[in-house]
Amino acid sequence: MKKVINTTNAPAPIGPYNQAVIANGFLFASGQIAINPENGELNTSSIKEETHQVMRNVKAVLVEAGYQLTDVVKTTIFLSDMSLFAEVNEVYGSYFKSDFPARETVAVKGLPKGVNVEISVTAHKG
Repeated sequence: MKKVINTTNAPAPIGPYNQAVIANGFLFASGQIAINPENGELNTSSIKEETHQVMRNVKAVLVEAGYQLTDVVKTTIFLSDMSLFAEVNEVYGSYFKSDFPARETVAVKGLPKGVNVEISVTAHKG
């Protein structure tokens, strides 16, 4: 059985998907980009602020589902350019203090709405 998760505290999906789905204690969260859910605007004033907005969106989806960042077991970071890695990693690291999740970071040719960073997570309670 699966449970669909959606919250107004994170951007609404911009395609045929949900913000997250829970199945067997695992939460599979769709990739988040730097859309401010309060006004629908992209928050891309700097790569650091863009990453903070992405992480705020990730956290909002987790909270809506009853999960926390400490429940995250896997993340995937998509970057428009690997030259952004250090700044994104600095911000990302400020959200995870210990028992870090597994992660991969990949550079891609393009991301939705021309953003520089997208992050998806998988979390587990148990």
